[in-house]
Amino acid sequence: MSLADTLYQLSLSPVMLLLVVLLISLAESLALVGLLVPGVVLITAAASLAGHQSVDLLWVMLAAFVGAILGDGISFRLGYHHREHITQRWPLSAHPEWLGRGARFFERYGLYSVFIGRFVGPVRPVIPLVAGMMRMSPRSFLWANVGSAVLWAPAYVLPGYLLGRTWQDHLDLPPGIKTALLIMAAIIITLAVVFSWGRAQVGRHGRVYLAIARLARRVPLMRRPWLAMSQSGEVPIASLLLFIVALTSLSGWTLLVIHHDGPLLIDVYVQRLFIWIENDIFISLGLVFAKIGDKMGIAALLLPWAVWMISRKRFDALAHWGAAVGGIALLNTYGKAYFGRARPDTPDYLTGSLSYPSAHTSTSVVVLGLVAAFIASELSRKQRAWVYWAAIMLAVPMALSRLVIGVHWFSDLVGGALLGLVLCALVRLSWQRYPRKPLRPCPWQLLGLASLVLISARVLFFPPV
Repeated sequence: MSLADTLYQLSLSPVMLLLVVLLISLAESLALVGLLVPGVVLITAAASLAGHQSVDLLWVMLAAFVGAILGDGISFRLGYHHREHITQRWPLSAHPEWLGRGARFFERYGLYSVFIGRFVGPVRPVIPLVAGMMRMSPRSFLWANVGSAVLWAPAYVLPGYLLGRTWQDHLDLPPGIKTALLIMAAIIITLAVVFSWGRAQVGRHGRVYLAIARLARRVPLMRRPWLAMSQSGEVPIASLLLFIVALTSLSGWTLLVIHHDGPLLIDVYVQRLFIWIENDIFISLGLVFAKIGDKMGIAALLLPWAVWMISRKRFDALAHWGAAVGGIALLNTYGKAYFGRARPDTPDYLTGSLSYPSAHTSTSVVVLGLVAAFIASELSRKQRAWVYWAAIMLAVPMALSRLVIGVHWFSDLVGGALLGLVLCALVRLSWQRYPRKPLRPCPWQLLGLASLVLISARVLFFPPV
């Protein structure tokens, strides 16, 4: 009997499989239990069975996501409310070094430890417990818990699910899918790291910034320009480096695209991947994002913020936002006309529109990136990273939705993202040229809610344009 036949006989109902995935994810993340349960093996097996039975991938990842959040959440509450009792109970009473290892990790990375710890085997089941015992803010923990679970769930589910689909298709995966997954993941992670962790390192309190500052003060040729720039506040190294890296990458990537006849090989592989996982839910979500990212959607998103800036007479901020949105629109229009790259598919509402770069991707990167940058500048240093990660988690599905509905090549998305980062950096450099009054108090929660209401109305009542 073949392995595929054996797995088929062991198959559970789809609902039971989802419950199993949820429970394994919960146990993997639960305080101390995760040290005793081979969670990676179990969730890979369960996800493989789900893929073998063609259970919807979105539901499998959602089950893992919910289980991961519940496991860390329970662990945090145990540490928060039962700090004295936990250390006296088995197995911590017999293995105090587990808590010691987690405490050192927490002290070293602070708020980031919850996010990072979910992916680090030896401390994964202990960090939420330690965070609770250390009286970490519940709100900060919630953001770290949800944010890390969003990345953890697909990372742990996808390999097993793809393996299950391989069994189902008798080892006949469309060629190039594994390559597409690896390259997509590498590019997304690289862009995310540059935009979040990289910005933090070259910010005023980052290690790279401090190292450059020490070097500038020691080198005579650099000392005077550095002191002149630093008198008006933080030297905008983060924005400058982001501009240089993004512009260089955009130039190289664009040359690769225009000197290649037709789609790149990675474009073909990624297209096969999205055709392979295509389903009604993904297509519906793709159409929703198409509405959010078009002209009317962006206008609905930004209208409350523009009204607030006008009411506060912050015309300097309004001018920068206008330059950002108008500039990216012009660059997209010019770029599409100049490069003349055809779309893989052109629905009626996109008739006459070309492919490179992706306007949805570049516009979402500009808008979300600038929102994150302006909000982060008003927050404490420890809170800034989560604003950037929130922007990343919104921008990525916006971009990938263009592949779901089949109107862009993957390389269009990469070019759009890099173009958006270039313009983000330019706007921030312009804003940081002179000392400016802070935008606070800014009711960003209320403005965000107003944007959400307008976006919902745009999605529900108006066709894509």
